[in-house]
Amino acid sequence: MGVKHYQKLVRDRIPKIIEADGKSCITEVLSDEMYIQMLDAKLNEELFEYQESKSLEELADLLEVIQSIVKARGWSLEQLEQVRIEKNSKHGGFSKKLLLKEVNDK
Repeated sequence: MGVKHYQKLVRDRIPKIIEADGKSCITEVLSDEMYIQMLDAKLNEELFEYQESKSLEELADLLEVIQSIVKARGWSLEQLEQVRIEKNSKHGGFSKKLLLKEVNDK
C-alpha cells in the first residue's frame, strides 16, 4: 500500500471519487488568500495541460479555473464578460488571424 503526497487544488467532488475507489485522502480547506494562490497555480497547470493536449476537455478545465478565480477575487462573470466585450469593441478580437511582424517609427 503506497501513499502519494499532493499539494494541489482539486475539484470539490474529488475526495468522494477517491473514497468510492476504496481509498482515503486527507484534505484541507484553504484560507481565501491561499485559495487564490492555489487557483493561480492551477491556472498555470491547466494551461500547460491544454497546450500539451489541445483537447476540449482541458480547455473546459481552464475555463472552470478562470471562472473560479473571477469569483474568488470578488468579481462577477458578468463583469468579466463586460470587460471582454469592451476590449473587443476597442481593440477587436482575434478572428482575422493577424500576426504583427513589424512596427516602424516614421
